[in-house]
Amino acid sequence: MRCFIWICAAAALGGVALVTPISGEQPTVTNLSATKVSAVSPEEDPYLWLEDVMGEDALAWVRQQNDVTQLVFEADPSFLSLKHDLLQILDSDERIPYVGKRGPYFYNFWRDQKNIRGIWRRTTLDQYRQRDIQWEVLLDLDRLSEAEEENWVWAGAQVLRGSYDRALIHLSRGGADATVSREFDLESKAFVDGGFYRPEAKGRMSWIDRDTVFVATDFGEGSLTESGYPRLAKRWRRGTKLEDATIVYEGEASDMYIAAVHDDSPGFQRSFVRRTIAFYNDELYQISADDRLTKIDLPNSASKSVFRQYLFAELRDPWQVGQQTFAAGSLLVTHYDDFLDGRGDWQVLFEPTETTSLASFSPTRDHVLLNVLDNVKNQIYVLSFLEGQWQRRPLAGAPEIGTSSVSAVDPDESNDYFITSSDYLTPTTLLYGQVDQQPEVLKQLSQQFAGEGLEVSQHFATSQDGTRVPYFMVAPQDLQFDGSNPTLLYGYGGFEISLTPAYNAVVGRGWLSEGGVYVVANIRGGGEFGPRWHQAALRENRLRAYEDFAAVAKDLVARGVTSVPRLGIQGGSNGGLLVGNMVTSYPELFSAAVCQVPLLDMKRYHLLLAGASWMAEYGNPDADGQWDFIQTYSPYQKFQPGKDYPSVLFMTSTRDDRVHPGHARKMMARMLAAGVDVMYYENIEGGHGGAANNQQRAYMSALAYRYLMEKLQTSK
Repeated sequence: MRCFIWICAAAALGGVALVTPISGEQPTVTNLSATKVSAVSPEEDPYLWLEDVMGEDALAWVRQQNDVTQLVFEADPSFLSLKHDLLQILDSDERIPYVGKRGPYFYNFWRDQKNIRGIWRRTTLDQYRQRDIQWEVLLDLDRLSEAEEENWVWAGAQVLRGSYDRALIHLSRGGADATVSREFDLESKAFVDGGFYRPEAKGRMSWIDRDTVFVATDFGEGSLTESGYPRLAKRWRRGTKLEDATIVYEGEASDMYIAAVHDDSPGFQRSFVRRTIAFYNDELYQISADDRLTKIDLPNSASKSVFRQYLFAELRDPWQVGQQTFAAGSLLVTHYDDFLDGRGDWQVLFEPTETTSLASFSPTRDHVLLNVLDNVKNQIYVLSFLEGQWQRRPLAGAPEIGTSSVSAVDPDESNDYFITSSDYLTPTTLLYGQVDQQPEVLKQLSQQFAGEGLEVSQHFATSQDGTRVPYFMVAPQDLQFDGSNPTLLYGYGGFEISLTPAYNAVVGRGWLSEGGVYVVANIRGGGEFGPRWHQAALRENRLRAYEDFAAVAKDLVARGVTSVPRLGIQGGSNGGLLVGNMVTSYPELFSAAVCQVPLLDMKRYHLLLAGASWMAEYGNPDADGQWDFIQTYSPYQKFQPGKDYPSVLFMTSTRDDRVHPGHARKMMARMLAAGVDVMYYENIEGGHGGAANNQQRAYMSALAYRYLMEKLQTSK
């Protein structure tokens, strides 16, 4: 386990969700209290019963809505053709098989037409350089699912360092966040009889050594946080019972997530526990051999990571150390042991400007690779410690256009790196390089949709408070600015997640090839300009994100790119909350919307599944005075029967155990009863990502694009 790359505790809502499933029994109503704003009665909320995820009545309602939607679309030849084409793209062997290195092998998980649920496989670098790669298949999920009569979905694996002959494999039933962990023998290619096994729950298990693991999971009553994630982290030794594992850390019920991890870097082996209190609010402790905890005393809001001899701090707020104040958004580094001894000397690796922010950083054996966003465009640098100072220079051979990401291949062993590069129209390229040498092209995606005659441009809209909001537009080079173009405006705006240009053949075939204009808005709440951009739309300032999105919509109309009858919007998860607010607060700006795995009832979101883990982002409806501002962006309560609204397609998943499907169900029911033009589709599988396999992804994507195109072409 690389200590440098930390688990994102409880996981953000996600930027491009489609559909989702839920694992296990779910309550009809969760933790009601008459003293709380959220303690609504069935009289106040007549659709409360739809929160019963697996209830017979609720599922009967879901099937009825699905039947209506499927009857309409599955009779449409253009829908069937699009679904077929999207499945061909998703199953294509032309896709890049991305890999991760562990020991001598490069590992990959792959789905295609033959391998519906997917295969876990590995190869060597020499083989990976070939066009026809020879893979060693380690695990076939289709065969496993058939043999065990389970709907297994891949959730990752961790290979044991040193011997590289064992792995901990994580599997999900139907794509839920809840997983099981099982020990796997890489030589016999079979699960270890009597090996480490973690029953289904939200949590994780990871190697310490061959006979010891860290495990954070559901240990029974009182062992989970209010967000439904592990409150306890334990050390578990082979041959003992899970319930007898040793507690290394016990968090509070109000925490979001507790996780322990072992850093297996040769010469720098250490164990850590992270207490995540809320998003961007955590504490990091080193665990000694006798289980004493040493706190890494940095600001809770800073992202903390340890790599070999270094301690990195990515600041989200200004931090004063002695007489020096470091700016929010900066990346700092010091020697880890010196810091623990109270004599750490911090050096600045990156400091933001008005147009720049830190996209990511990735240490190699001797350097740090720095990825900077400048007006939402990537620039990659190498940082090297020379003559007592960190010195910066551009990475040789790094792409100069498009979106690029960079990561070390095996940071303990080499200065090798991977770069992926693409934009909306340029197929993704995977490069392999060594610092100070020109990288080689390992893989390049072929064109998967007709991009000829299209161009990408960046524009800026002015929000209500005067803030300049960037957005990207993909459109024909000979676009007629007469307001006639069907235009899809996509956004997210939350959890400091940036939306940067990337090649997406599903969007290309599903929307651009159909004559649509595609627009992505970089609104506040995201991370395009670092922490300040995110913090500008937190909690009581949430409306800034929606004002930004509205400003982009108005700018598109003012420029003649489109018109209200030809403008549609789309978003998933937190982006579904964005869409819900645009529908209820700005219905006059567009004609159709696709709202995917959304949050919508912000009065009760914190009581449903993982909702409590997002209160740092949105606020707590039951805390004094906070409902006053939360209700201004709670679409379920803001909806007014009798008012004119755009057409809306709601899409969610029964098995989404992150964002409760009750949000979409209840909003659909309320709008349907009021006579609004709405449709609904709920996938029975899929997890928060929306689909458990490529067939479901193709279906959901085709549904969204055909719905929007039909509405925008027929609107008057």
